[in-house]
Amino acid sequence: MTGVAPASRLGRRTHLGYALGSIGTAAFGTVPGLLLLYYLTDVLGVGAGVAGLVVFAPKAWDVVLNPWIGSRSDRTESRWGPRRPWMAAGGMCLPPLFVLVFAGPGAPPALAALWVAVTFLLAATAYGCFQVPYVAQPAEITDDPGERATLMSWRVAALAVGILLAGAGAPAVVDAFGGGRAGYLAMAVLVAVLLAGGMLGAVAGTRSAPTLTRVRSEGRLGANVVLAWRSRPFRLLLTGFGVQALGIGVMLAGVPYYARQVLGDPAAGSVLFAALVGPAVLVMPLWLRVSRRWGKRTGLLAASALFVVGAAALALGDVVGTGPVITSVVLVGVGYAGMQMFPLAMLPDVIAADEAASGARRAGVFTGVWTAAETLGLAVGPGLVGGLLALAGYVSTSGDDVVAQPAAADATVLLGFSLLPAALVLASLPVLARYRLAPLPRPDLEVPA
Repeated sequence: MTGVAPASRLGRRTHLGYALGSIGTAAFGTVPGLLLLYYLTDVLGVGAGVAGLVVFAPKAWDVVLNPWIGSRSDRTESRWGPRRPWMAAGGMCLPPLFVLVFAGPGAPPALAALWVAVTFLLAATAYGCFQVPYVAQPAEITDDPGERATLMSWRVAALAVGILLAGAGAPAVVDAFGGGRAGYLAMAVLVAVLLAGGMLGAVAGTRSAPTLTRVRSEGRLGANVVLAWRSRPFRLLLTGFGVQALGIGVMLAGVPYYARQVLGDPAAGSVLFAALVGPAVLVMPLWLRVSRRWGKRTGLLAASALFVVGAAALALGDVVGTGPVITSVVLVGVGYAGMQMFPLAMLPDVIAADEAASGARRAGVFTGVWTAAETLGLAVGPGLVGGLLALAGYVSTSGDDVVAQPAAADATVLLGFSLLPAALVLASLPVLARYRLAPLPRPDLEVPA
């Protein structure tokens, strides 16, 4: 007769150390999307079409790059484990590369655009070297699903802090240093400090965490990607999460338009952003209790339902005013926190079950495909908003100029921030409701009773 060895317990230092990595991922995930396009068009004078291509190209590159990085990290053997060498490489390379993005020539525009394109692509590559193994790590440092949920609650709370620091701090530094190329370069140095502190902090903070994987790494990348997709739990979770990422990308892109066109107050965009992201810091203990009592799938469905209700209520924004809108956005933020935590805690469970069943290490491939899908969803969201606004005849402006928009454009802004993201997240619920996971026991972890 046999019994399963006790699940590993991670210390608070490991929880905090792992969470620090999300400060870095939040900074790189937020600042380029917030400022890089404007820097190209209004500081360097690059045409909008070329600037959009420069910003989007690394997102498309990630779709190819991330699964490859995951596959290579699966095969890595070192005394640091399979993931931390890659995380360290990304954490050391990304900060200086991010500074270089904003340290290039200011003219002519074609040369400036080429500089940004090359350095930003290199920065995105370094980021992938950190992000993919970072997401894979929880599947290998603990075999306790509850412990993974705790780890993810710390991570999502740190992610929210990082988004708030980077989202609010980066524009403030640009303004404090007088704008222009000097202001953006000073901002890049600040963000580089956040990147280095977060990413290298995660490398150092997880050095005492065990590597519990006792499986072999094998197979080629393409074959492993196919095998990962054939995993029904992974396929359902990835599909639902990808659709939700698209909905979140649509909503985030709509914040400034909604603040200006619906609420009539461009400054309200910062308040809406804080109301959306801020609750994640406060509600993580709540979602963690939900996870332990009712399970992660139930928690994810509940969080998604809150998001849908809050987002749909924003369709009344032109009637009810700013106060009720902020209340609805806070409700959306509470749901958004759960929609981040639960899938990230469920993914390592899926990976661990696959390893138990197959005897092959594919965590990197799983997380490579996962991060590629997330990146693509968040990138397509703003493009979808821009396309819908163009079809509706939205009139672009410069500076503080205010022009009357056609009724179709106003309606698109209103619905694009409310019913469209609500509908996308609602569409993910039937997929996620079918998610089931029955992990197999790990024979190599069994000990005599």
